[in-house]
Amino acid sequence: VQLQASGGGLVQIGGSLRLTCSAVGRSGSRFNMGWFRQVPGKEREFVASIDRNGGDIIYGDSVKGRFTISRVRADGSTSLQMTSLRLEDTALYTCGAAGGGMRLSDYLFRGQGTLVTVSS
Repeated sequence: VQLQASGGGLVQIGGSLRLTCSAVGRSGSRFNMGWFRQVPGKEREFVASIDRNGGDIIYGDSVKGRFTISRVRADGSTSLQMTSLRLEDTALYTCGAAGGGMRLSDYLFRGQGTLVTVSS
């Protein structure tokens, strides 16, 4: 299984982006999924997680109230809707699948990541 994270890009402060994490090769399969982000020189940060049925949603403190994680029903993908973006949201966003927890290493499958850049 390969995870494909997409949707990153350049956005201004206060803007929105939607990231998607898809499990390539297992279309329709559902895994617990999590999103993480990392800035060079800093520790990886937990962003959000969701279970295979779309429940048990958890958010990191820094994104609560601004980001929304949800399942894409058609193919089992997970989306991360990001709003009210701040400069400090700039990072490489990576998804994990099959497992669960607040560390990327808790997930069996891990994607390459998609870069989000928030500009002033």
